[in-house]
Parts: sequence; structure tokens; C-alpha cells
Amino acid sequence: MDFAGKQILITGASRGIGYATAKEFLALGARVAINGRTEQSVAAAISELGGGERLVAAPGSVGTVDGCESIVKAAVDALGGLDVLINSAGVSIDSTIENTDEAIWDETLDVNLKGTFFCVRSALPELRKSGGSIVNMASVSGLQGSAEGSAYCASKGGVVNLTRALAMELAPDIRVNCVCPGWVDTDMLRRDYVDLADDPAAAEREAIEESPLKRVATPEEIAKAIAYLASHDARFMTGVALPLDGGISAGF
Repeated sequence: MDFAGKQILITGASRGIGYATAKEFLALGARVAINGRTEQSVAAAISELGGGERLVAAPGSVGTVDGCESIVKAAVDALGGLDVLINSAGVSIDSTIENTDEAIWDETLDVNLKGTFFCVRSALPELRKSGGSIVNMASVSGLQGSAEGSAYCASKGGVVNLTRALAMELAPDIRVNCVCPGWVDTDMLRRDYVDLADDPAAAEREAIEESPLKRVATPEEIAKAIAYLASHDARFMTGVALPLDGGISAGF
């Protein structure tokens, strides 16, 4: 895969899978716009990635339409165009339905689903010019349900079907795919699942045992799949929801 001279925007790139994806695209020769919620988080990520002219800042929240439009404009202005959009920004808030109030619902759907939709809409003019590609961040929770995750499952199931709908609407000029990770060893996993458990060590073991491969993924493994879907090597793939879950969704 070769992305030399290609211009990439990655939302949620200041940490986790988004950060690993930025690192992967840099290694493949791309110029990358780094998004995170704050200027400080973006500046820190750019510094950790080594800085240089192939990295530009596009801070802001994807949770509002104005935020999405501002992020895309900052990226396009700095890069001079756009070849690939990676919608990686996301939140995960485990909550029973009784404890899921309007604020939790709105934040989850706004960031995970609305943000994906409006970043795509904002990027369309440049992606049409370049014949570009979009990769969305869904989840194994967008392919199957999970207890105490109804809002998150709803948002990620929405991303999966949004990906399919956009693939139909934007073909043949723009390809649209999504990845569906299972457990990934990120700060989100530890902060939002393991560390909140009554027994964190048991929670970590449970995540490992859930996968037939008996481990969690690394962010780098997800990043390589994202790069593949965005690449010319995957030029006949669109509308795909690619599970990267160690076999969790294959059966039980």
C-alpha cells in the first residue's frame, strides 16, 4: 500500500485507534490532518508523532454540525485537498436502559453517528474531486447487541447501515466502508470498562476470553485494516462492514 502524496483526515486521532491509524498512514507516505476535541490534545499527538510538514491540526468536536464543518475545513485548507476521510472519533458509555438519560443518549448518538454523517457530508466536495475513500469506525456492537450498551449499540448499528447507504449513494465515485472492532487494547477499554468494574482483573480476563482467539486486538491491527480499506488495493470493496473482533461475531 502506498499513500505517498495522499491527504488524509482522521477524526479522533489524538488517541487510541485513531492515533495508531495516523501513525500507519504516515508510515505509508500520507499527509495527515489530526483531529481531537481540543487544540492541546491535537498538539500533543502531533508532537508524539514526530511533527513535520506532513502533519496538520484540525481540532474540534464532531458532536455538532458546526464542529464537523469546521474540522473538515481546517483539514482541507491545511492539506490543500482530501483523498481519504477516516471517521474514528467515538464515545462509549455503558449504562442500563433505566440509567440511560437523555444526556447519555444524545452524546453517544451525536458523536458516534451524527458526527460520522456530517463529517462525510462536509467532506463530499473534496472527496468527489479526488475520487476518494471513506472508512467509518463501527463496532462488533453494531453487528450484535450487548447488555447495558443499548445507546452504543444503536449508534454503531447506525454507522454500519449508514455506511451501506452511503456506499450505494456515492458510488461509483467514492467508496465507503467501515470496520467493526471487538475489544481493543486502548485507554477507552481500560477507562470505560476495565477500570469501572468491581474486579478490574476479572473484567480484563472476561474481555480476553470472549474472543475465540483469546486476546484483545492492538490498535495497530485495526489501523492496518483501515489503511487497507482506504487503499487502491481494496478498490472493488464498498459497503463492507469488516469485523475485526477475534471471532466474537462468528458464533458462540
